[in-house]
Amino acid sequence: MSGVVRSLSRCLLPAEATREAGGSKERSRDRDAVQEREARRRSREIDAMLARERRAVRRLVKILLLGAGESGKSTFLKQMRIINGKEFDKKALLDFRDTIFENIIKGMRVLVDARDKLGIPWQNSENEKHGMFVMSFDGRGGVAVEPIEFQLYVLALDALWRDSGIHEAYTRRSEFQLSESVKYFLDNLDRIGQLNYVPSRQDILFARKATKGIVEHDFVIKKIPFKMVDVGGQRSQRQKWFQCFDGITSILFMVSSSEYDQVLMEDRRTNRLVESMNIFETIVNNKLFLHVSIILFLNKTDLLVEKIRQADISKYFPEYRGDPERLEDVQVGKTLTHTPEYFPEYRGDPERLEDVQVVKTH
Repeated sequence: MSGVVRSLSRCLLPAEATREAGGSKERSRDRDAVQEREARRRSREIDAMLARERRAVRRLVKILLLGAGESGKSTFLKQMRIINGKEFDKKALLDFRDTIFENIIKGMRVLVDARDKLGIPWQNSENEKHGMFVMSFDGRGGVAVEPIEFQLYVLALDALWRDSGIHEAYTRRSEFQLSESVKYFLDNLDRIGQLNYVPSRQDILFARKATKGIVEHDFVIKKIPFKMVDVGGQRSQRQKWFQCFDGITSILFMVSSSEYDQVLMEDRRTNRLVESMNIFETIVNNKLFLHVSIILFLNKTDLLVEKIRQADISKYFPEYRGDPERLEDVQVGKTLTHTPEYFPEYRGDPERLEDVQVVKTH
């Protein structure tokens, strides 16, 4: 009987082995089929994702903000962010707070130094020591000004801002470099000088920090995606502009209309409005932008209202023929700051300029 069993085993084992081998091949084919289906599914997902991205890119409106330094590009971006409901987080608010503290102290340093160089006497001789204290501030190290440190300066800043000598220097600010936000912050020093101070939206708009490099902001307006690109406007930053030209839909060229009596910080000679004109000429006549719409944004007309009471525009632009104290003349058609009279000679094609906007600062 045992011999029969051994014989059966010898006969049956090869057949079993054959069946197992066949099953293994079937399982392998099944695995291959599953993997192939998964690969096709992933490929379809990737194709669909790429198609969505291509559609999004086609829909994307990419706007490049250009203009000379301090023309208001960064302020415009902050306004757009606020308008579109993008609140600033705690870290951003703290950064703005420190920037505002630095803006105030550095601004007062400029005024104290200008008062001395212009030979303007102190109204109160006691303020000389306050002036020396403010002049001792050194912000070159890049260290943030914390509230505790700012508290040390509040008394001196307040006393100096009440001095008529500092105010007289302020009225002659076109003769030196002073940020336009300084007056706003000093007028609000009581509030800003509190230990628990948190910048308001208006404070954030007035905060000044030079743009270094390229800054992008994304918005959605009426379901249309916008990407706004801000590039530093100072001469040292303009070589970076060419990095941003790919795929742009429009150029928003910003001009500070109130700077007709001021010179550049970079060389202390070139009129700021003339500098804006020269940049605009370069941009609008560049073949790279042949199919790009260009919007001219004449900014800071609220400051222009104040400026025309103090500085005769014809002193800086003798060809001006309007009333130098009449805002309508300065804005419309009789001044170099308005496109119909001034910018056409720098536009080879009159159809290139899409629009002209005249707006306030904030």
